[in-house]
Amino acid sequence: MGETKTALIVIDMINTYDHKDADLLIPSVRDALPAVVRLLQRARERDVPVIYANDNFGEWRSHHGEIVETALGGPHADLVEPVRPDGTDLFVVKARHSIFFETPLSYLLNQLDIGHVVLCGQVTEQCVLYSALDAHIRHMRVTVPADAVAHIHADLAEAALRMMERNMGADIRTAETARL
Repeated sequence: MGETKTALIVIDMINTYDHKDADLLIPSVRDALPAVVRLLQRARERDVPVIYANDNFGEWRSHHGEIVETALGGPHADLVEPVRPDGTDLFVVKARHSIFFETPLSYLLNQLDIGHVVLCGQVTEQCVLYSALDAHIRHMRVTVPADAVAHIHADLAEAALRMMERNMGADIRTAETARL
């Protein structure tokens, strides 16, 4: 089997932070943001596909441009602007925790011949964990830069990272050392 291609997947970073756990999440997002930005820069410099997989927050008439503009118009635009999608990035709207559940992501990754995903974003113990599992059961290699994922509960995030590593064979490392 030859070398597989890699994609960087940015999970739920386009966010208005208008939800019940936002106060717990925002400090962790601030901590993870620089590493996510560095990953985005590295991926774009290397022509690695960048795919945003983002909740639509129940607004089923919204398209990705509206989701981005709504988040940029909110009180936490400073958390969104640095990771704003550019004209080359791809965008998949999701409804539930996993980036794969009822989305065209599997098809897209197959079309791009992607066999390795680098997952960053939020929330480590929810969407990142479930997405890593779904990538694993699709026989994809998974990397999760621990400094580029944000959490609501630190103890659950640590457990989730250990589960991804132990149970799914995910490569848990830093953004700087993640292979793109």
